[in-house]
Amino acid sequence: MIQDPLYIRNFSIIAHIDHGKSTLADRLLEIGLVTDQRTRKEQILDSMDIERERGITIKANNASFEYLARDGKRYLLNLIDTPGHVDFTYEVSRSLLACEGVLLIVDATQGVEAQTLANLYLAMESNLKIIPVINKIDLPSADIPKCHRLIEDSLGLDSEESIPISAKTGENVIEVLESIIRLIPPPKPVGDKSLKALIYDSYFDSYMGVVVKVRIFEGKVKRGDQIYFMGSDKEYYVTEVGINKLKLTPQDEIVAGQVGYIVAGIKKISDARTGDTITHFNNRTKSPVGGYKEAKPMVFSGLFPINGEQFDELVEAIEKLKLNDAALVYEKENSLALGFGFRVGYLGLLHMEIVQERLEREFNLDLITTAPSVKYRITNTSGEVYEVDNPSKFPEPQTIEMMEEPFVKASIITPNEYVGNIMSLVIEKRGIQGNTVYLDQEKVQLTYEIPLAELIFEFYDKLKSYSKGYASLDYEPIGYRTSQLVKLDIVVNHEPVDALSTIVHKTRAEQRGRAIIEKLKELIPKQQFVIAIQAAVGNRVLGRENISAMRKNVTAKCYGGDITRKKKLLEKQKEGKKRMKQFGNVEIPQEAFLAVLKTDS
Repeated sequence: MIQDPLYIRNFSIIAHIDHGKSTLADRLLEIGLVTDQRTRKEQILDSMDIERERGITIKANNASFEYLARDGKRYLLNLIDTPGHVDFTYEVSRSLLACEGVLLIVDATQGVEAQTLANLYLAMESNLKIIPVINKIDLPSADIPKCHRLIEDSLGLDSEESIPISAKTGENVIEVLESIIRLIPPPKPVGDKSLKALIYDSYFDSYMGVVVKVRIFEGKVKRGDQIYFMGSDKEYYVTEVGINKLKLTPQDEIVAGQVGYIVAGIKKISDARTGDTITHFNNRTKSPVGGYKEAKPMVFSGLFPINGEQFDELVEAIEKLKLNDAALVYEKENSLALGFGFRVGYLGLLHMEIVQERLEREFNLDLITTAPSVKYRITNTSGEVYEVDNPSKFPEPQTIEMMEEPFVKASIITPNEYVGNIMSLVIEKRGIQGNTVYLDQEKVQLTYEIPLAELIFEFYDKLKSYSKGYASLDYEPIGYRTSQLVKLDIVVNHEPVDALSTIVHKTRAEQRGRAIIEKLKELIPKQQFVIAIQAAVGNRVLGRENISAMRKNVTAKCYGGDITRKKKLLEKQKEGKKRMKQFGNVEIPQEAFLAVLKTDS
C-alpha cells in the first residue's frame, strides 16, 4: 500500500447541481480499476435509492484508488464526491478540509451558476488548488470558448489549466488524472508526531457500530491503539483501520496524508461528531484541527404520524436516521390537532423533503408535516432574549419589546431577459436590492438580502417559473433584523387548530390568511351543520369562509296535510343543527395541512 505522502493526492469534486460530478467520479473509478463491467453502475458513489431516483447527491462519499501515471510512478488518489444543492453546502465544506485540491466542474451548456461560485469561495477559504473542468462537451449546445471566458472573468481562474471533457463518454478524463498529479500538491510530510486526525464524516453500521471517516494530518493509527476524541471527551480501542475502495478495505495502519476509516466499537454517533479531532489517548496532540463549522438548521416544522399508533415506530426511526444524518435536529412535540410527534430542524426545504421521504420509505411510516417555519428572536419587556421556532410558543403581543427575523444574502444568476421578472419577485418577497454584476453579455449575478421566511415559502418554485428554469440560487445567513411579526391562527368551527398556525410578517397576515381559508374551504368535507373557517390575529378576524351544511329534506314525508306539520319538523331540525354545531367535531383531512405549504402567496 502506498504510504509515502509524495505519491498521495487528496481531492474533491465540486460544482452546481446537475453539472456531472457523480458521472465524472464513475469514470475516474473505472480508470482506477475500482469498478469493472460486472460491478459498474451509474452514480456509483450515490448509495441511497433516493439519490439515484432524483439524480442528486445528498451525502458526500469517498473512494480511494491507485493510478499509474505517465511519469511511470504509481499514485494513491483519494476522491470525495460532494452534493451540489445549496441545502447540503455543509457536506461540501467539511469534505474540503480533508483535501489539498478540488476539481471545479463547469457545465459547457450552462456556464457558471450560483452554486459554482459559492463552492469556489469555499475552496478559496480553505486555500485549495482549484482545477477548472469543462464538462458535457459532447452535447450539441456546448460552448467551450464561452466557458473559458467565464472561468477567467467570473471565477478568476487560469483558463489554460481548464480541461474540456465529457464525463458521460469518458473523453479526455485521463487528462483530469494527469492534472491532479501535476497540479494538486501532495500532503505535507510530517515526522513521527502524535496522531492528529479530522473526522470529516461518520455513519452507523449495524454490525460494526459507528464507522468514522478520517483524514490523518499527523502521526499514524493502527489496530489496538487507544484513541481519544477531543470534542466529546471519549476514549476507545481501535478494532479496525483501512481505506475505502468502494468497500471498506482493512490495512495494517493508516498514516499522515491518507484518507481512511476507523472502527472502534462506538455505539453512539454523537461520540464521533463530524469536525472532531482524534488523537492518541496517552500521547495527545496539543491543538485540534481547526476550520470546521457545524451545520445549523434553518427551517423547522412539525412531523407527526398520520396514525397515532405509529408514534413509537417514528421515535425509533428518527433516532436511526439521525445516526446517518448529523445535521438532523429534533425534539418531541404535542399538538392538539395531530397528537404526539416531533419538531424537526432542517438545513432547507429539500433536506426536509428528503428526511420525510426516507422515513416513509425506509421505515414504512405514514407522516404529515406542518408548515415550515424559521427561528425568530424575541426580546420581552423584561429584557430577556429567546428564540421561537414554533408558532404555538409565540408570546402574547403585550409581553414583546422587540421581534427579529433571520435574513439571508441570496445570489441569483440569470440570463439578462429575466432580470425584470426576478426583481418584481424579490420586491414581492420583501427583498433589499444589493449588487448587480454582469458575468458576460448574457448572464447577470443579482445579490439581494431577503427574509429567510420568505425564501422558504415558494420562492424557489417561482424563481424557476419566472426565469423558465434558467435562474440559479445560492444563499447564506447574514443575521437577524428587526421586524413586525404576528401569529396567524386558523379557527375551524370556533376551535383554533394549532397545527395550521404560522408566524408571518404583519403586512402579509391578511393575504396569507385568506389564501389558507379559501384552500381549506375546498378541502374540508361538508357536515350537517355550517362550518365557519376564520383567519385571525389575536382577537381580530382577518377573513372568514363558510362551508354550507348538507341539506336533508325532513319535510319529504309530508305530502299534503297542514302546514304546521312541516313548520314543526323544520323547527326540530333547526334545534338539532344548533346542538350539533355546538358539540360536533370537524375532521380535518391531511391534505389540508399540506395545502398550507402550497397556498399561492
